[in-house]
Amino acid sequence: MKPASHPVKALTGTLLCILMAGQPLLATIATHKKRANEAQSEDRILHALNRFTFGPRPGEVAEVEKLGLKNWFDRQLNPSTIDDSALDARLASYPAMHLSQEALMQRYPSPQLLRQIERQDMPLPNDPLEHTIYADQLAFYKMAQERKAAKTGDANAAMKEDAALPGDTLDPTTPAMADHIDQLYSGLEAVKIINLPPDQRMARILAMSPKELIAFRDSLSRSELAEAAQDLSPEQKELFAALPGSARVIDAELLQTRLLRDIYSDRQLEAVMTDFWLNHFNVYLRKNQNEPYLLPGFEREVIRPNALGNFEDLLVATAKSPAMLVYLDNWTSIGPDSLAAQRAAQRQQKNTDAKARPSGLNENYARELMELHTLGVNGGYTQADVTQVARVFTGWTVARPNLGAAFQFEPNRHEPGPKQVLGHSIQPAGEDEGLQVLHILATSPATAHFISTELAQRFVSDTPPPALVDRMTQAFLASNGDIKTVLRTLFDSPEFWSPSVVHAKVKTPLEFVVSAVRASDTNVVNPQPLIQSLTKLGMPLYGMQTPNGYSWLAEPWVSTGALVSRMNFALVLASDRIPGVRPDWTQLLSELSNNIQPASRTTTSPDQSSSEKEKRLELLLLGQPVSDLTRATVLQQFQDNTAQQKAEKDFPIKATNLEQLANTLPGGRLNPPFDTPPAQPLVIDKQAGMMAGLLIGSPEFQRR
Repeated sequence: MKPASHPVKALTGTLLCILMAGQPLLATIATHKKRANEAQSEDRILHALNRFTFGPRPGEVAEVEKLGLKNWFDRQLNPSTIDDSALDARLASYPAMHLSQEALMQRYPSPQLLRQIERQDMPLPNDPLEHTIYADQLAFYKMAQERKAAKTGDANAAMKEDAALPGDTLDPTTPAMADHIDQLYSGLEAVKIINLPPDQRMARILAMSPKELIAFRDSLSRSELAEAAQDLSPEQKELFAALPGSARVIDAELLQTRLLRDIYSDRQLEAVMTDFWLNHFNVYLRKNQNEPYLLPGFEREVIRPNALGNFEDLLVATAKSPAMLVYLDNWTSIGPDSLAAQRAAQRQQKNTDAKARPSGLNENYARELMELHTLGVNGGYTQADVTQVARVFTGWTVARPNLGAAFQFEPNRHEPGPKQVLGHSIQPAGEDEGLQVLHILATSPATAHFISTELAQRFVSDTPPPALVDRMTQAFLASNGDIKTVLRTLFDSPEFWSPSVVHAKVKTPLEFVVSAVRASDTNVVNPQPLIQSLTKLGMPLYGMQTPNGYSWLAEPWVSTGALVSRMNFALVLASDRIPGVRPDWTQLLSELSNNIQPASRTTTSPDQSSSEKEKRLELLLLGQPVSDLTRATVLQQFQDNTAQQKAEKDFPIKATNLEQLANTLPGGRLNPPFDTPPAQPLVIDKQAGMMAGLLIGSPEFQRR
């Protein structure tokens, strides 16, 4: 075929040539666009927004220019001074994410707690609502076990850990049907239940047995299932979605609220730094079935409040976090000479019970604490230090891991005696030994250099200038690890504003997706399809299994397949082909110029102002003109439907069961004003959508 019939591949080839040519070429491009001395005011603002936010929104450059760039940065360093009520209104649809960790685990039981209740025949909660939730989920859990045993012929399947893992479906039966099926619920008239007032409808649903609930839900069409949750409160919607199994709802809400915060928070530097520290102190979502319940508190109470605070406070908070203690296994670590180990050995001698054997010393946290969290791989520690630090942190564990999961120091597990760590003598002091070690690590020059290097790689360059890193390191040490001071040093440095680093950073998939949504001012009615997109692009939230987190460097993200996927995402986003994610190019372009007319969805020929429209979209999405090559490619290819068809085929974002439930799940639809239908259907400007998709997939937008 002719190359023109594959515009995605053609433009992707251009991306690869530019992105993979290395920093010298990127620097040359950036220098060519700027004056040789210092960037102009508007360009400086755009550079700051590209680095200290998840990407500028339409009109934000002008807002910052009016406020003053330095004043804007100072405000961002103090997020409590910024009104974030618009985001709060969106997040109000996720009530579970506002519960304390203990309240969350109490109300919505994890699969591990359900197994514990079943095996130990524990009593259910006395609260009537919680009693119903637990009874329903236990029944669903047992049915899932029975089905698995019947399917596999394994009589012991019920005892296996993955008998009821979180999944895509919200119940253990079939997904929502396209049409109403009477025979599944013929005796109870499902549609009449849907038509009840919200409180009565919810009461009727809660009164159903698990088998009735399955039949009721399976009998409904997709639209009827959405109607079943219509006008319910956020708490009721959440409960309706969670009845068959809490884990799926908690998992979905955790990811959706994090993505919504990145997109919509006006406290953008706080959001960016929260993302930075969540990656630095990485915790894998699928470590076990309790981890999704631990991560909301990890983000809300450990990372975000300390994201712009003091590093030692942040380090201590992560060390005591149940999410980190579970992820890196320190909660099971027992000192070899501790009282707990001695007692377990005695029990084992008496009854040869393998379960009496202690788990022993675990070095995972001690190693990652020094290698990844503080000193760095070349930070001067030895294997002996790892073992001694692991001994220090014995007894740092989690109380009631399935129901509350709070930090607890257990003296009986703690290794007695003095320890030697990095040349320091740590005398026996119980929990305080760990705090002493964390202080030593937090105030080490090696830690200051390691953290400063990571920050410079995130905000400045894949290969940051040594002089800048040294200056940031000194600021870190002089301020006792004050993160704001280090960021101010970076902001005030000439290296940050150097033309050689402007547009030299390749966006990670998360930065790419969020910046595309922000730049296009897209209304996200349901974040779940964007969560799917991040997985397809190779960067699922909380999805890195290993403790090192995702890379800030360009190399892992610029393979041919990855860049093709980015282009495909850009095209399906811009053309309004992602469910629950709506751009409105007509509205955006009308705000820029009254001379640009929308083209209908079926238009195949360009209107008279297509060239002007493309230039307006450049400024809208990138804040500045693109290269002549990119502009020519966009104007050549925006009429070719094969690019759009290929993108939809190669990057399908289908309505999952979460999406089929529409407003059943919190986030499926938001409360007014976000989900208020327009008085008239949106006029889809096909030309603008295709142009915008090509521009979002362009080399210029791929960099920040």
